[in-house]
Amino acid sequence: MGIQIDLDKCVGCGDCVPVCPFGLLEIVDDKVQLKEGCTLCGACQEACGYEAILIEAVSEVEAVSDSHQGIWVFAEQRNGKLKGVAYELLAKGRELANTLQTDLSAVCFGHGIDEVNRLIAHGADKVYMVDSPDLAINQEDLYAQQLIELIRQHKPEIVLAGATSLGRAFIPRVAAILKTGLTADCTGLDIDTENRLLRQTRPTFGGNIMATIICQTKRPQMSTVRPRVFKKNEPDEKRKGQIIKVDFNRESITSKTKLLNFVEDLTETVKIEEADIIVSGGRGLGKAENFQLLRELASVMGAAVGASRAVVDEGWIPYSHQVGQTGKTVCPKLYIACGISGAVQHLAGMQTSDIIVAINDNPNAPIFEVATFGIVGDLFKVVPMLTEKLKNQ
Repeated sequence: MGIQIDLDKCVGCGDCVPVCPFGLLEIVDDKVQLKEGCTLCGACQEACGYEAILIEAVSEVEAVSDSHQGIWVFAEQRNGKLKGVAYELLAKGRELANTLQTDLSAVCFGHGIDEVNRLIAHGADKVYMVDSPDLAINQEDLYAQQLIELIRQHKPEIVLAGATSLGRAFIPRVAAILKTGLTADCTGLDIDTENRLLRQTRPTFGGNIMATIICQTKRPQMSTVRPRVFKKNEPDEKRKGQIIKVDFNRESITSKTKLLNFVEDLTETVKIEEADIIVSGGRGLGKAENFQLLRELASVMGAAVGASRAVVDEGWIPYSHQVGQTGKTVCPKLYIACGISGAVQHLAGMQTSDIIVAINDNPNAPIFEVATFGIVGDLFKVVPMLTEKLKNQ
């Protein structure tokens, strides 16, 4: 696609300038000029009464291959334990597979994983299991090449993976080599049944717009989804399925990287994406040392400690604690926001929590609009009182 401005037709009326949502148009010497960054939204073309602006769309001419069938979920593991996002994606994948009347498969790479049968209990009809010591440490280039080989062999219609650090690292490589589309960080998935297309919804433009994306002709259709966006299904231990063991030929795969060591984040007593209770802090804490107040409260409640992007950018707490559009999406039973104003980017990562408690001294803070319970007060008084009360109980 591209945009063209016919300067012979342009009369410099300026009607197109105010409608550009990004302010990329200006009138220079009685002619409109376009700055870099155009998203081809078409607003300027609609506003031009002289047909001086033309957006050319490249028509899709390829036919969709009928040979691609089935939905795949990449079941991520670490240290032999499957991650929760695998079960969340199986729940959504089961729903999509039922709509398309097709099979749901899980693909798992690792070594010595003892929970493979649980993938079937959570909805998979088949599990492609590649077990090798070489795959135990989640080496991205090995995972990418192995998944590409399986996709080329079995031709799934849809491939879903978690938008974790691993998924974000190797799934784009898979899509690029297969020359298909990938929608990252999806928050919603559904099926256009008439055209058999996966409708992939994700936030864009700072979370102010929700974009729904389709991949019309390329297969497989690929998406990554943040952990805790979808709910897990209750396992059905009576479900029957097929576990297909796949040999891993290490000699046939070239690796350009070598993992020297994996360092756990020792500051994460409880991982925020898996926590039922999260105590989060924002700029209202004032300085890094004041996070100790939240750690004490979290310790009493058995909670994880989260943070807004502002304090992570300040270096007060590691990125692994960041909740929000550019951090982690969480869905705990209880989310306590301390000194967080409630920017839309932060809300995008936590507003689906079951119960939200906001503590802020600004009664007009946006966080109160989504809070279940709001406490207007000084967090340096409220949080210690809450901690002491819980200790006594």
